[in-house]
Amino acid sequence: MANILVVDDEHGIRDLLWEILNDEGHQVELAENAAQARAARLREPPDLVLLDIWMPDTDGVTLLKEWSSTGLLTMPVIMMSGHATIDTAVEATKIGALAFLEKPITLQKLLKAVEQGLVRGVVRRTAVAEQQPVREAVQAREMESADGIDPLEEGPQANQNFVLDKPLREARDEFEKAYFEYHLMRENGSMTRVAEKTGLERTHLYRKLKQLGIDLTRSKRTPH
Repeated sequence: MANILVVDDEHGIRDLLWEILNDEGHQVELAENAAQARAARLREPPDLVLLDIWMPDTDGVTLLKEWSSTGLLTMPVIMMSGHATIDTAVEATKIGALAFLEKPITLQKLLKAVEQGLVRGVVRRTAVAEQQPVREAVQAREMESADGIDPLEEGPQANQNFVLDKPLREARDEFEKAYFEYHLMRENGSMTRVAEKTGLERTHLYRKLKQLGIDLTRSKRTPH
């Protein structure tokens, strides 16, 4: 399940996208203008944004530029419009938009774009959040084994393999669970340090851990 922000000034479009994405198992937040979109982005960074280009107060391209220039474009953004020109689509792509959907949007194109966007988002967040090289994580696991700590009992494997032949939501949840369990183990259960490492606010972090079914009582190591 992903957190998706839909930004569109047309009530009918918002409701339609909410219904489709909600049926796919996603958590969907709606915004009818740039002001609401800014507030939603700051309140809880979404995993993906569907952003309309033509809006009455601030258009989508301007909002995209704003997020890009202020370092807030940390999530994939898919632009939508029924009147945009090719130049507008190209401009949005250069700024950082992942894709462009022309209205009326077909169900097949929407779901394909959303799936690609969420995959791109997982890759991007992993690259940003994982600050240590893989070899250091493996070395840390070897040191824990040398100290008598069984990684299978005390926490996830640093170089855990994932089965990719499964639905995107299941694979994503599996990866995120292992990712957060790994950082909880590394930080001895400190939510403050895990929040800093992963780049999430504590409130969002708690919500994410609860959603993934992570038992926080197992994250603290027993002193040697």
